[in-house]
Amino acid sequence: MKLKIINDLALVIDNIVSKKYLSKIQEFLLSGAIFTDASQFLAMLIIVILVSELILGILINILGLPISVLILPLFVLPGLFTYVVVQQERRAQEIERTAPDFLRQLSSMLQVGLSFENAMEDMSQYGEGPMYDEMRRTILEIRMGRNFDDAWRAMSKRLKSRELERIFGIILDGRKSGSSISKVLSDVSDDLRELLALKRERKSTVMMSVMFLLISAVIATPFAVGMVSVYSGFIQGYGIESQIILTAPIAGELYLIIHSVLVAFIISIIMYGELKKGIKFSLPIAVASFAIFYFISAFGGTLLMGGL
Repeated sequence: MKLKIINDLALVIDNIVSKKYLSKIQEFLLSGAIFTDASQFLAMLIIVILVSELILGILINILGLPISVLILPLFVLPGLFTYVVVQQERRAQEIERTAPDFLRQLSSMLQVGLSFENAMEDMSQYGEGPMYDEMRRTILEIRMGRNFDDAWRAMSKRLKSRELERIFGIILDGRKSGSSISKVLSDVSDDLRELLALKRERKSTVMMSVMFLLISAVIATPFAVGMVSVYSGFIQGYGIESQIILTAPIAGELYLIIHSVLVAFIISIIMYGELKKGIKFSLPIAVASFAIFYFISAFGGTLLMGGL
């Protein structure tokens, strides 16, 4: 019954959503190692959100929970996006780690007389890992009639690495120009190894700044804002109320969201030199800071009075 509901909803999604967008969603899921049909995944996602909303609606009536908790199931969307982006990052790092050796082996096979396509096919049969998975997919696309250059460039874009995309572009240009492709592969392998070493060195030098920002976003700021909320509770407990005291906790929550997002983007710029990669840090930092904030708001007064 459950599978029938998912299949029926997936069929509706196939009829409503254009193939172009479903293809993009499928590619996005595959890049995060989620090997599920896009329409079925969307169907399961919709069902999970609706069931969660229904359960929360019942709990609101029974336990008197605030109606704002109905927004919680929607956090699965940014959570899913963050998970896929993190998986893409790990996959790209694994590919970057194995790429120099892969290119060196490919160069050696060309030197013994194999053609470029045959060398790719032979290596894809015996290797394991995301680099070899992409190579197998590229070979399959070529066999199905796709132009070699187009398949090669598509593979370089799927790797989600600027360094590898540049290196693979150089290899393709060298092949088209008639240069000794084995020499090109050997040279770019050495260059890529040195480039990745510099990249790791740069990342290690900025980790102190990143740790300072994380401590500020996840511990210091939520603790300070949480204590403001505790102070507001004390004041209200003595019957003193004002608009500032009532709105202070809400303003603090909004400040935490803004601060978490800004810190995430700053960390992204420091570590990667790209603003958009900060999206994957935003949700974890915001969740961690809110957890500290609500803990201090709920138990800060008790801990403080106990200490006194």
